[in-house]
Amino acid sequence: MASSFLDTPIEYLKGIGPQRAEVLKSELGVFLFRDLLTHYPFRYVDRTKFQSVSEISEEMPYVQLRGVIESLTTVGVKRGQRLVAIFRDGSGTIELVWFQGHKWMADKLKTQTEYIVFGKPTLFGRKFNLAHPEIELASSVDMNLKSAFQSVYHSTEKLKGKGFDSEGLRRLMRQLVSQINQNSIEENLSDEILSDFKLMPKWEAMKQIHFPDSNLLLQKAEYRLKFEELFFIQLKLLRLHHINVKTVPGAVFSKVGDCFNDFYNKHLPFQLTGAQKRVVKEIRTDMGSGHQMNRLLQGDVGSGKTLVAVLSMLLAIDNGFQSCIMAPTEILANQHYVTIAELLSPMGIKIALLTGSSTTKERKKLHAELESGELKILIGTHALIEDKVKFANLGLVVIDEQHRFGVAQRAKLRDKGKVPPHILIMTATPIPRTLAMTFYGDLDTSVIDEMPPGRKPIRTSHYMETQRLRVIGFMREQIELGRQIYVVYPLIKESEKLDFQNLQKGHDDLIKEFPQPKYQISIVHGKLTSEQKDFEMQRFVRGETQIMVATTVIEVGVNIPNASVMVIESAERFGLSQLHQLRGRVGRGAEQSYCILMTSYKLGADSRTRMETMVRTTDGFEISEVDLKLRGPGDIEGTQQSGVLDLKIADLVRDGQIIQLARTAAQTILNEDADLALEKNKILHKGLIQREKTRPDWAKVG
Repeated sequence: MASSFLDTPIEYLKGIGPQRAEVLKSELGVFLFRDLLTHYPFRYVDRTKFQSVSEISEEMPYVQLRGVIESLTTVGVKRGQRLVAIFRDGSGTIELVWFQGHKWMADKLKTQTEYIVFGKPTLFGRKFNLAHPEIELASSVDMNLKSAFQSVYHSTEKLKGKGFDSEGLRRLMRQLVSQINQNSIEENLSDEILSDFKLMPKWEAMKQIHFPDSNLLLQKAEYRLKFEELFFIQLKLLRLHHINVKTVPGAVFSKVGDCFNDFYNKHLPFQLTGAQKRVVKEIRTDMGSGHQMNRLLQGDVGSGKTLVAVLSMLLAIDNGFQSCIMAPTEILANQHYVTIAELLSPMGIKIALLTGSSTTKERKKLHAELESGELKILIGTHALIEDKVKFANLGLVVIDEQHRFGVAQRAKLRDKGKVPPHILIMTATPIPRTLAMTFYGDLDTSVIDEMPPGRKPIRTSHYMETQRLRVIGFMREQIELGRQIYVVYPLIKESEKLDFQNLQKGHDDLIKEFPQPKYQISIVHGKLTSEQKDFEMQRFVRGETQIMVATTVIEVGVNIPNASVMVIESAERFGLSQLHQLRGRVGRGAEQSYCILMTSYKLGADSRTRMETMVRTTDGFEISEVDLKLRGPGDIEGTQQSGVLDLKIADLVRDGQIIQLARTAAQTILNEDADLALEKNKILHKGLIQREKTRPDWAKVG
């Protein structure tokens, strides 16, 4: 009964029919009763409280008025038509305006009839109006109002045109919810979980979330439904991990041989930090276990992730295997190649680079050496996943900044080994704990939380445009000391004229402040050819230019120890994670480095918070937590591609504690019963299968 009720096509709900059903399908993705039930309210309004017209002010987010429509007038012609109603209560009048669906509203509304109106007041000229307010007969509200908390639903203009504004959806929902009981909605959590976490039964939660009888019952319903949603995500991800560890074989790296020991004892550029040693040990344990490693390595820019990857690849060579590193851009792939080739140059290990720019001649030689096993380490871009690229014995895949690659691309690389190669995913974008648990919940995680010795924390300052002369003076001082400087301009799209003009003007202004021949300035932006960019970059690398004026092309892949000052222009236009990445381009040498954030005088609250956060801390994880709170998970780099974000009720920013509880609960259950075969867990297994049918697949990252 339960499943058949929830799986009933939406057109069978009274008052819908085929035509209106099509709008619900196209606009809201509502095909079945279960889809409509999980179109949760986005807020609740206390409908027992009313304001009067004379009380309305700009600060009010919404108002609820009770009164009579005195007149209805259609104003304007064709597309400019709108319906204007004069609404009066005991204190005065206000205009109600409808720009869309006005014909439908004109037929629906009656003059000299008492209505309750709810909406956001807008000041137009010197008068307030309510555009597209919710409106219903006062008599129907009095009859239907079961509680003070009235649910408000997201709608669209097309839906409103079919009578499905928030009020229409609420009427529809009331009809559906009235059919809910213990038999119509099946429980999908075990008695043990319901008891341990004091959760409301599913059927009751579904009633209370739409039509709460009290604030306390609403909170309990929200908690129950959020826990359930997050629990099944964690159960799936952790079960994938259990299955992977148990069933997916991996190349056995049983020994630490000559390559690793020779490099470690003779060629390490600096002593490993405690964090690096801990991570190398975790990787060694994984790769010696006989099961495929799937590990996420997090570490700030400059924390030494590449060195950990090199040591892991040397372990592969010692055990007769090849390795590859896949980077998202040619600049970053080149950077890895130069760095690793330099580190391993005394050891005679064959390394190659493969990108879209590699010539046919280079590719033929590379393919032959790769298939013979002579080539031990291949570094490249997505060119690595081409069918022509065949390894003799691939044992380790390192993926850098993996969020820039699709699932299919990663899978292609994984399939190039005779047995599934070990996977090490590296990211310099610190991931907030709640996101890491949700997006990478099937991976083991390592964190490098120490910087190499001798690195001084970068000093960050925030200056307004009015303080520019001080900044110019500081830049001169640093150049006199022999340092180099980045000046970075925002670029949202290469075609944006305003951004390009700002960069050009900034370049011209700097030439006036730093005239030739005493000073030399490089400029790099998206309108230059690859050859021109390389030429300008190399001038800066060789120290022939003191200032590099650039767009965010230098965000990744540029490592110039002598560049110790980063000036970020219009810093308020950058996100926090991008500001942090840009700052990480300096601080590569032994000298004190500086980051200067230039903004206009007028800053919004979020921009001010970003500047204050950057000045206060260099901790990437703290910055990522602030970024998550400001922007929400959908904007955090790389998370958009994942189906996990299709959350119906949980919120990754606010519900961190529930995520942790849900993960712990799932882990405890799987530790006892990995197959969910015990009688008490069969309900969870069934719930997991049901959710997989109705939700996007949370694809394995490895």
